[in-house]
Amino acid sequence: MSLITNENSLILWQDLVRDAEDTCEVELNQELEAYLVSLLSRYLNKPEMAKSVFATALLDALQEESARRQTHLRDVGDRCLLFAGLFPRVAQKRHVKISYFVDVGRSAYYAISATGDLFGSLAVKFVILMDVLQSIRQPPDMLPLEAYEQWQELGSRRAYQILKSLTER
Repeated sequence: MSLITNENSLILWQDLVRDAEDTCEVELNQELEAYLVSLLSRYLNKPEMAKSVFATALLDALQEESARRQTHLRDVGDRCLLFAGLFPRVAQKRHVKISYFVDVGRSAYYAISATGDLFGSLAVKFVILMDVLQSIRQPPDMLPLEAYEQWQELGSRRAYQILKSLTER
């Protein structure tokens, strides 16, 4: 029996993210890929994140003082990205569209971004990152209407590919 060390878990997450990139036919730059890997590793054992109301958390974070503001906004963006990517069914349970998580997450990342920095890239590439995270979920569980909405509202390439595969049958 072997133990999974923190370093080994990062390698496993990285392999999983790279496989998902291949599935989505995208290649993230090294900085975005590393951020996704660390994000997955960081939130692995944090079930309390499910209790957030993200719009309220965003507004609260915007009111914080400078140092805490950046940390809290990053956390809001990260949690929205995880929910949009790994837990899209939560949107249904909360009676919101997946675009809610995308809009709030992008807003949080934009609020702490500077021109050309990591957080600006996270905001701009949010839907691509969401697609990569959704591709980790096996088997894909997106219904045709959900795929249509994500393609139309968010420009999701993954959702478009799912729709395309459904119509080619």
